[in-house]
Amino acid sequence: MKKILLVVIVAVIALYAFKRMVVEPYLWKKAINTPEHQLQMGSFIFSQQRGHNGSQSMENQYFIFKVTEIQGDFVRLAVIRKLSAGDQIVQGDFSTTKKAYGELKGNIKSVVITGISRNDLYGRRTGRDPHQIDEYLLQKYPALKTSRYYFEDVPDKTRPVPQDPMDRMEYFSLVYSKKAIIEHGRLVAWILNNRPEPELSNRVETIDLILN
Repeated sequence: MKKILLVVIVAVIALYAFKRMVVEPYLWKKAINTPEHQLQMGSFIFSQQRGHNGSQSMENQYFIFKVTEIQGDFVRLAVIRKLSAGDQIVQGDFSTTKKAYGELKGNIKSVVITGISRNDLYGRRTGRDPHQIDEYLLQKYPALKTSRYYFEDVPDKTRPVPQDPMDRMEYFSLVYSKKAIIEHGRLVAWILNNRPEPELSNRVETIDLILN
């Protein structure tokens, strides 16, 4: 009986390893070459990640990104968020809810998502929540009246990598490896690790889906 149980356990482990190492990479490479799922400017990337929930425990976190810039191996992503209305905070961080994540997976092509400049979010009067809708944003971006979903837009999508250290830190925020996305279905960030040149992070996040 013990031998049979051991054989079953080994078989399950082998099937799981085969699925992760052979089947999933094959399906990913097949999908990434189709027009609906290939990586390009404007693509939406869905990713579930494990993160701290503010205490000692971990939880699933749900992220939706939009590709706003591609230069060589640098792929810049912007988080899809929803502006809060009034004093009700919709999202406290960059992640979204499991429910919204599932809904947007199915209908994101029909949802109005507005690109808002960084200056309009953070460069105005102090004391306001940059993630809260107000009359200024409604006047400048009328589409927000239809949907409060937005992303931080990049005005200059062909800008070179800056030389100033502080500007470089900002530049490499949410910049990921194109090769890792296309070949492995993974989000691997380019980071500045106390060095002048960027390097790939050791942290790897899995991509659920790319949609165009």
